[in-house]
Amino acid sequence: MDAADRKQAGLGLIVAGALALVVALGFSLPACSAQDKSAGKAGKDAAGQAIAKVNGKPITEADVKASSNDAFEALEREFAQKKHDVLEQEMHRVVQDRLVEAEAAARKTTKEKVLEEIKPPEVTDAQIDAFYESKKARIQQPKEQIAPQIRDYLKSIGEQEAREKFFKALEAKYAVEYFLEPMRVQVAAAGYPTKGPTNAPVTIVEFSDFQCPYCSRLTPTLEQVMSKYGNKVRIVFRQFPLPIHDKAAKAAEAALCANEQGKFWEMHDAMFKDQSGLAVDGLKSKAATLGLNAQSFNSCLDSGKETPAVQADLKAGQQAGVQGTPAMFVNGRFINGAQPFETIAGIIDDELKRKGAS
Repeated sequence: MDAADRKQAGLGLIVAGALALVVALGFSLPACSAQDKSAGKAGKDAAGQAIAKVNGKPITEADVKASSNDAFEALEREFAQKKHDVLEQEMHRVVQDRLVEAEAAARKTTKEKVLEEIKPPEVTDAQIDAFYESKKARIQQPKEQIAPQIRDYLKSIGEQEAREKFFKALEAKYAVEYFLEPMRVQVAAAGYPTKGPTNAPVTIVEFSDFQCPYCSRLTPTLEQVMSKYGNKVRIVFRQFPLPIHDKAAKAAEAALCANEQGKFWEMHDAMFKDQSGLAVDGLKSKAATLGLNAQSFNSCLDSGKETPAVQADLKAGQQAGVQGTPAMFVNGRFINGAQPFETIAGIIDDELKRKGAS
């Protein structure tokens, strides 16, 4: 079972935990109240009160938060995301419950009878065989030994798909509309290497690492995105070299040095196609092969001229919540990892629909 599978399996626990946290802390849906103003004033007063003293000089909550601003912003962002996830999860639960009520009333039957219609197909041996063959290199266990777990997994996927199909039909029948906006993170897109028009209704900001194998796998997927959506999508590339990759930072600089000569994407493609050749000599060789001015490129790379720009991208990514690569923001909606085309396309389609550009 891969990372995406494990994430899906753990979603229920995450949501339950987040919901308990929301309830415990007393959060509710946004609403005006007479307590808002006084609560805000109380928070400000508390922030100014001393929580420690050194040599008679007070240390306030505001002082502590100012010295660890990035950490507190990360906590606030993570909590906001979890709170939004809980709200969205519960919204769908309430919608589905009312759909079943409406269908039961229309049929003059019970909700339980309506739900009995959700019947996933039986998992076949052929499906188990196909799944095992596709994952065999990673499973590393005999099929006979792992087959029951595969069957259970495929059964759960089938149940989920059957449920989604069932409620999609009811949503269409009873004209369900959703107005809850997805969680978005503001990430700068101007002034960075770009494919696509600046006025495209969908902007994908990608944070990537040229030494990361998963990033190279994402490249053809994004090419597929551009092929399907054309001028409706803009892709913006930003640097996020991970410290575990010893050549990634210099490769990021090389890409920006190539960008100075108008050949960012050519260098981008060359480095992802040959991730074993990211040493400085290899980078210079690639630049020469691409027809870049060798003297200008080598001087740029050797001087570390683009190091501040790479570090600025790193910081911006961290502030936006990026912890690994690849990471993308589709109109501010976070996508983690080298997700398949269908996942990315689903979010793009939703964004185009929201903007009336589908």
